[in-house]
Amino acid sequence: MRKIILASNNQHKIKEFKEIFFDAEILSLNDIWYCDDIVEDGETFLENALIKCNAVREFLKEKWIEADVIADDSGLCVNALNWEPWVYSARYAWWHGNNADNRAKLLKKLEWKNDRSAYFVCCLVKMFPNWEYIYSEWKTYWTILKEEIWDKSFGYDCIFLSDDLHKSFWEASDEEKNKVSHRWRAIANLIEKMKTRE
Repeated sequence: MRKIILASNNQHKIKEFKEIFFDAEILSLNDIWYCDDIVEDGETFLENALIKCNAVREFLKEKWIEADVIADDSGLCVNALNWEPWVYSARYAWWHGNNADNRAKLLKKLEWKNDRSAYFVCCLVKMFPNWEYIYSEWKTYWTILKEEIWDKSFGYDCIFLSDDLHKSFWEASDEEKNKVSHRWRAIANLIEKMKTRE
């Protein structure tokens, strides 16, 4: 069975990839004992995804491990804010992963804006052992609500109304979310590119 290293320790993301790449062994960074912090200082989602892939690929080379690497970078882009927070979505309020503060800053900046349209983008890179790579980038569109609803523990989901579903992700089933999710769409597109490459 072929091995794919997912450049993440996010359990939700790992579960998604295992469901899709069911014919491969999906390993997380923890599984390969990768402990270094990867500094994502790229100016685009593609650059950040490549930074992660290159770091893990170098680690695998040193360990003599032959495996493909998959990494993604995702973010929120708000039209009325010149596409902020962009690649800084996870650290919009300066502290990485502080979801509540990130949402509070965003809602404050949109307080007097009429245009509340936005989109999530996911850039997904698959890097092969020879350092060649393919990538896929996909979006899902939203309207930003004026207040938080439902579960407030994960990212920006609780302040978004999906343009496709006409409801927030917290109100949607997993099946509904998967049909319109930026990550699932990017994965589906990547799989098509993989078939073409093969």
